[in-house]
Amino acid sequence: MLGVKPDGVTMDSVSDASQGAGELRSYGGEAGDARVARRRAALLDATLDLLSEPEEGPVTVRGICTHAGLTPRYFYESFENVDILVGATYDGVITEIAESARLAFDEGADPRAKVTSAVRAIVDVIDEDRRKGRLIFSDALGSPVLTERRAEAVETFAALTSRSAQQVSRVRSEEELTAASHFQVGGFGRVLASWTEGRLSLDKDRLVALCAHMLWPESRSHAVGDR
Repeated sequence: MLGVKPDGVTMDSVSDASQGAGELRSYGGEAGDARVARRRAALLDATLDLLSEPEEGPVTVRGICTHAGLTPRYFYESFENVDILVGATYDGVITEIAESARLAFDEGADPRAKVTSAVRAIVDVIDEDRRKGRLIFSDALGSPVLTERRAEAVETFAALTSRSAQQVSRVRSEEELTAASHFQVGGFGRVLASWTEGRLSLDKDRLVALCAHMLWPESRSHAVGDR
């Protein structure tokens, strides 16, 4: 995080303000666009901090900037308002989780291994940074923006789990497949929410094994392999 001087002015604000509205020049060996990217990352990280601690109260421009060690002008350098920043924070985390799961799934040697690898990849992300788990799965976060984003994420993950849902539930119609996929995603999400919030005492390996079994039971692996 950037340090803030007693008067609330950072070295970035001094250098960038002197350049007016023109192109940002290098300062202290750092290019202007690199400074913008660094400040944007600081705002995203600060927002993740604040969103994962709902007792801190509503997320505001002032609160985010104070947490990031930046003046408000740098908020508007990258984001129009708080809702856009909250959405960008959520999108960044959900993209990381989805991409990690997809890559892990593709590397699996068989259906069971694919599901297990994908589950482990998701759990690894939220275990390495519990803020991300709380942001994605915790019911304590009631932001309208997050509610909308979570609904979209359910659709994304339902599509990713459609194959396992079809094999496990043996559904036939598209409507049944959609329902089964949402059932799997919803149950998996609730387990991860409870684990992230400390309501389940399972260690990571047991959690992964349990979730993988629920998504793709061993009996289904044998049945598929016998075909």
